Amino acid sequence: MSQDKPSIPKGTRDFGPATVVKRNYIFSVIKRTFEKFGFLPLETPAMENLSVLTGKYGDEGDQLIFKILNSGDFLSKVSAQDLEQGYKPLTRKVSEKALRYDLTVPFARFVVMNRNEIAFPFKRYQIQPVWRADRPQRGRYREFYQCDADVVGTNSLLCEAEIILMIDEVLSTLGLDDFTIKFNHRGLLAGIAEAIGAKGREADLCVAIDKLDKIGQDAVNDELRQKNFSEESVNSLRPILNLAGNISDLLPQLDTLLQDSEEGKRGLQDIRSMLSFLESFTINKAKIQLDVTLARGLSYYTGCIFEVKVNNVQMGSISGGGRYDNLTGMFGLPGVSGVGFSFGVDRIFDVLEELNLFPKESQTITQLLIANFDEASMRYALPVLQTLRAAGISAELYPESAKLKKQMAYADQKRIPNVLLIGSEEIESGLLNLRNMRTGQQEKLPLAQILEVLQNNATV
Repeated sequence: MSQDKPSIPKGTRDFGPATVVKRNYIFSVIKRTFEKFGFLPLETPAMENLSVLTGKYGDEGDQLIFKILNSGDFLSKVSAQDLEQGYKPLTRKVSEKALRYDLTVPFARFVVMNRNEIAFPFKRYQIQPVWRADRPQRGRYREFYQCDADVVGTNSLLCEAEIILMIDEVLSTLGLDDFTIKFNHRGLLAGIAEAIGAKGREADLCVAIDKLDKIGQDAVNDELRQKNFSEESVNSLRPILNLAGNISDLLPQLDTLLQDSEEGKRGLQDIRSMLSFLESFTINKAKIQLDVTLARGLSYYTGCIFEVKVNNVQMGSISGGGRYDNLTGMFGLPGVSGVGFSFGVDRIFDVLEELNLFPKESQTITQLLIANFDEASMRYALPVLQTLRAAGISAELYPESAKLKKQMAYADQKRIPNVLLIGSEEIESGLLNLRNMRTGQQEKLPLAQILEVLQNNATV
């Protein structure tokens, strides 16, 4: 009887210990920064009611939601007529739940359901996996972690400024020194639509120009024509998308371009307010760029939008977000403004790996291995092991007596930096042999002094 070869779904991955340790290093930097800025942790279920998710990401986003079939005989309520109506009506018959597509919509749902228990403005961060039925490729997976930070219950542009500061601090702490935080405003995009004679069609405009980096301007123009934008509008858009320069150069040009658009002028005012807050802070490594082509394809953004690109690596954006004034209104709580962003941890991982930026100490879990020579050395080592762990040292005793070469290979493979050798001579003298696996040096020390060495090394 043949057995199927074990496999996992495309776009998903197993993570071995070495990878998980590195990912936890990224998570720790992000969590530490979020908490420094006053954000509280939150978790929501892996699956949501399908009705919660649909209609929040635009038509393209809705198609990427992983639906969960109803349990039991999920076809029992489906008729031949239902089958003829197409997949959308049929989906509602066979699926009531779905895997979450992002963390923002579940967060908005949580806020509405718990609005009487939380204090506004409410600042939360959330680090959990999300799922998208996308085509897998480098840097794009069907299951991946997001690290979100959001604030709801305030219109203050200080929140947008602090998002830039948090992105800058996290990526600088991770060792990146060449990255750009791009920003734009949905009001500017609405004003641009108005300026090219397509007022009210900013949603279609955003979906098209969001693909500019991927497909180029000619293909974007063709898509706009297919969406019934006039040739005059398409031609008027070309010089706008080619606007370039630093922020101080762009703002006056946009003042002129958008002078007849109330939405456009609101967007410019918001951008200037955000920049005025940033003037009181120091930016570490980030380059800040106003990019009028930045659209962010998600339909729920209403104000400032952000995207982050590492400049010296071929990789898509590693972070993005924006303000969404109307999201909680979809769940029956109108008038609550929110702003947030998300780190793409899998992409950040790939960038750090490519640039060799993971510090060696971040990859160490066990600080010390006690070698096991025989029954006597093992019995002597047990209270030593207890003392080490009680002092906060992560330590393990090799579980059986084996050749020293095998035990050293084990320590080397697990990146354990220290090995404690306890033979008959060490038992008799009380001076234990500590070997540094990185330098190869050995010294005989009493246990109290070994503790000091290990604790000092752990704080370096």
